[in-house]
Amino acid sequence: MAKKPTGSKAAKSGRPVARKKTVKPKEYKAGPEELTDFYRQMLLMRRFEEKAGQMYGMGLIGGFCHLYIGQEAVVTGIQSALKKGDSVITSYRDHAHMLACGIDAKLIMAELTGRSGGISKGKGGSMHMFSVDHGFYGGHGIVGAQVPIGAGLGFAHKYRGTDHVSVVYFGDGAANQGQVYETFNMAELWGLPVIFVIENNQYAMGTAVKRASSEVELHRRGESFKIPGEAVDGMNVLAVREAADRAVKWCRSGKGPILLEMNTYRYRGHSMSDPAKYRSKEEVQKMRAEHDPIDQVKQRLLDASVMTEEEMKAIDKQVKATIAEAAKFAETSPEPEPSELYTDILVAE
Repeated sequence: MAKKPTGSKAAKSGRPVARKKTVKPKEYKAGPEELTDFYRQMLLMRRFEEKAGQMYGMGLIGGFCHLYIGQEAVVTGIQSALKKGDSVITSYRDHAHMLACGIDAKLIMAELTGRSGGISKGKGGSMHMFSVDHGFYGGHGIVGAQVPIGAGLGFAHKYRGTDHVSVVYFGDGAANQGQVYETFNMAELWGLPVIFVIENNQYAMGTAVKRASSEVELHRRGESFKIPGEAVDGMNVLAVREAADRAVKWCRSGKGPILLEMNTYRYRGHSMSDPAKYRSKEEVQKMRAEHDPIDQVKQRLLDASVMTEEEMKAIDKQVKATIAEAAKFAETSPEPEPSELYTDILVAE
């Protein structure tokens, strides 16, 4: 008779317990100006998403709306390591990614409200924004659909002989999609300069990672394709930037793809229609109190005497004014003309 597995988890599942490592994260050495800029960028994202949530509740934003609150350190840290010509593609939780690409908050907010002044002329909405000029290739509503497209962008960079990289963001839920693994295989076979970023916010819609994934260390998902991976504290913008620098260097030097698992957390529900009853208020409050990405940078600035509380309040006031201006622009911009239904559909040479 086979020996029964021991241990509580092994007894329940019959599988070995996932390996856990305790490693102190390496941190990027940011100067005072750069650290202040990280703070300002993340605060802009936070205030933008808070306002978007309010406008959705007022009926000014229709359809789905997925907020990024809590995850700001991920895109801020990664985007700061990129250069002009690199490409970025992500899922439907895309507002902050566009802000990180340098797109005007007014154009993003107007897109959320479906106005002609939006970055996609009001046709993309919350989930499908796009701007080639900024190297941003969407906003994609189908889970995992952006991953093979991101590999295609990486192929284009290599084909053209540049040292540009493609950054592909997707969530822990998308990490279980078949097309993701087909893409891993192709990316490694062809040596594509792709940085796969798993934004592991712990819940795929309403399902915890440990309930949906047999391997919960998602940075190991590329191992069978010989793609190196790294787990990163996605709540610490300096840890994110440090990992992003290494990943960018790896890709630009022609070593092929790399995978970064950003362990982060979203404070709101999956979308505005999600009451998030699958987790306790205490869990969310604990994360906010102990790991908030903006508060971490704020405390660093205070401890280093780079800024005072009053100076930080002034930045917050400026950011709120920017968001208020964006909201006003979004509310007052005209809706697209009916004729726009027939444009941007097919281009015939």
